[in-house]
Amino acid sequence: MIFLRRVEIDRGGNAEGYPFSVPALGEWSSLEITTPVTFFVGENGSGKSTLLEAMALKAKLPPATGMPLERDATLAPVQPLATAMRLGWRPRTRYGFFLRAEDFFNFASATRRRAESMDEMADRFADDPRVRGYMFAQKQALTSRYGEDLHAVSHGEGFLKFFESRCVPGGLYLIDEPEAALSPQRQLAFLSLMKTLVEESEAQFIIASHSPILLGYPGARILSFDDGALAEASYEDLTHVTLTKSFLSDPERYFRQL
Repeated sequence: MIFLRRVEIDRGGNAEGYPFSVPALGEWSSLEITTPVTFFVGENGSGKSTLLEAMALKAKLPPATGMPLERDATLAPVQPLATAMRLGWRPRTRYGFFLRAEDFFNFASATRRRAESMDEMADRFADDPRVRGYMFAQKQALTSRYGEDLHAVSHGEGFLKFFESRCVPGGLYLIDEPEAALSPQRQLAFLSLMKTLVEESEAQFIIASHSPILLGYPGARILSFDDGALAEASYEDLTHVTLTKSFLSDPERYFRQL
């Protein structure tokens, strides 16, 4: 399913300074989204994460980790872009979420602290069965959803469990560099999970990524932010792919050149 089908920028207002000064973001006014899985790819600073963040703000997607996006100070720099943005939906969905890799790590820590506070509260009111029972039920609900401790498993395993537990049918998922938490093997597992959600739960994904593994999702549309312009790119021609292939074929040659 494709819920979000168009992103437009109204340049009639205040469209100066950052983030409009990023070359790839300053040169386009309309973007059509034509596939259930779309990738943003480009070098660091090319604007892919900036556009994804602004889209999440404009779409008013629920954050994956609890803090409302409009209260997230780290997103304040992209607010001008979100304000100038218009989104085209057919149909509109309010399911899904926005997630950055660093948000997951923060969420894992917050979940651990929450579980610990429940244990402390249960111990403090050891003589009150009602409080202990309530804390026990809350802790059980937390652990049944996310496991005993997201930090107690590998980051990749925890990320996949977290992601799977938060996904619902008919959702739009904007994700920034999920490979930061995933080994190559876990990236394959993530691809499998994406495929299931797209085909069986009508999910839509827009992902900013550097990973040649994730970028290989069959049928995905890839938009490159390199060379100062936003342009469609083929998987085989991506620098991320050609450089990785070349390096793996002869690592010693690269070390000699470096």
